Amino acid sequence: MKWNLDPSHSEVQFKVRHLMITNVTGKIEKFSTEVESDDEQFSNARISFSADMSSLSTGDEKRDGHLKAADFFEIEKYPAISFTSGKLEGEKLNGNLTIKDVTNPVQLDVDFGGVGKDPWGNTKAGFTLNGKIKRSDWNLNWNAALETGGVLLSDDVKLAIEIQLVKA
Repeated sequence: MKWNLDPSHSEVQFKVRHLMITNVTGKIEKFSTEVESDDEQFSNARISFSADMSSLSTGDEKRDGHLKAADFFEIEKYPAISFTSGKLEGEKLNGNLTIKDVTNPVQLDVDFGGVGKDPWGNTKAGFTLNGKIKRSDWNLNWNAALETGGVLLSDDVKLAIEIQLVKA
């Protein structure tokens, strides 16, 4: 069975430690996913995800411009990042994440919220996904040293994703 993204009830966010004292949150506003599963437990689901990196937003236009430029995502050359699932094993989703021209395996923690019907009779499924990746694994190495020691940006990026699907 095929499932489509319900974009008005889904979100993709990331957090990066800044100045080693706080986190900056960003989001991807435009993304898509394709999900096929033999059952409503999604135990053998096949998932592909794509994020339009031109829709990246941190709430600061100058910072967003820097993230979209060659130091980071280089969106003119690489307009999207993608994820293709491997296997959902219990509460872990394994797959391959491609950023720019680098693909690496990742594992995300999954909280399957279940399946239910909305007031209009649509069958919906909900998922909360969390994970952590290292920017350097995808050659996203730009940084600046701080005079107090440490660096401007952490290598770790926390991912927080809410996905609601509607049965096709």
